[in-house]
Amino acid sequence: MKNPPEIPSKILALLRAGKNLLAFSHGVDSTALFYLLDEAGVKFDLAIVDYNVRAQSKDEVASARYLAVKFNKQIYVKSVRLGASNFEHEARAARYDFFAEICRERGYENLILAHQFDDKFEWFLMQLGRGAGLSELLGMQELEASEDYVIARPLLGVRKCELERFLRERNLKYFTDETNLTDRFKRGFIRAKFSEPFLNECFGGVKKSFEFLATDALSLTPEISNPAPKIYLVKRGTSELRGVSLTCKRLGLVLSSAQRNECARCLENGADCVLGGKVAVGAGENFIFVTPYIKATMDKKFKEACRTLKIPPINRGFLFAAGADLALFEELL
Repeated sequence: MKNPPEIPSKILALLRAGKNLLAFSHGVDSTALFYLLDEAGVKFDLAIVDYNVRAQSKDEVASARYLAVKFNKQIYVKSVRLGASNFEHEARAARYDFFAEICRERGYENLILAHQFDDKFEWFLMQLGRGAGLSELLGMQELEASEDYVIARPLLGVRKCELERFLRERNLKYFTDETNLTDRFKRGFIRAKFSEPFLNECFGGVKKSFEFLATDALSLTPEISNPAPKIYLVKRGTSELRGVSLTCKRLGLVLSSAQRNECARCLENGADCVLGGKVAVGAGENFIFVTPYIKATMDKKFKEACRTLKIPPINRGFLFAAGADLALFEELL
């Protein structure tokens, strides 16, 4: 029996010190991660979504409940019914909204996701086909900060076949989603036709390439400050659009290609914009302000203080409603 896949020590240290929620589906990846975390002494609870599109999903939820009882864990279950027109997108939004809600309401500090190396490479190929920059191509990171919790992906260095071997050798129960074995959805098509065959031949080289790309990406990392909750200042420069994208994500908005293009046009012209009806992006001279978008009636004194500090008008409503201390911005600006 081979040694089990390893979880990076920096992630283990974070998880052992915090309150953790594992996004669970009872497929290969999340089931293997369940047992790896348990063996590593990490305490965690479970969250699972039933999309009601496969009869097997009821068995998956029932088995997940059994595991929760057996291992003395809390489990959260959500049942949803989605439209068929853009199922992958809607399913992703539904589960992440569910996970975020649990983390906020129950005080979970870390959301653990079971993405593995094959997922990372599939994402790379999908973004490559859409036209993307280095940061978007790299996509998933082992640790990623959101507004209310940290996203941890302990398996990004591990291939899916390693996880399957781990489960088979220990005779551990898991489920196979038949839809993942077809090319019905775009990701399944990429997996079957490109990523899996390529990784079977070139895994070592691809893994090393990702390490080089991650090092290169550090030089493109945007400078972001967070002087108060939900208030971000992105330093203007070559990586400013990436900075806006990251801060929007922290505020709960993942930018589409159209929104990124809209934002880029506005920033290039020194104009403010509202993205997705919820995030205000203000084009300052040295910084870009990113806050939630709120309309508010402000008093003259506050307006004048904002004008003096050159805070973009689009952001002032949120600052006023949040009772922001404008003195915080004097040194930064």
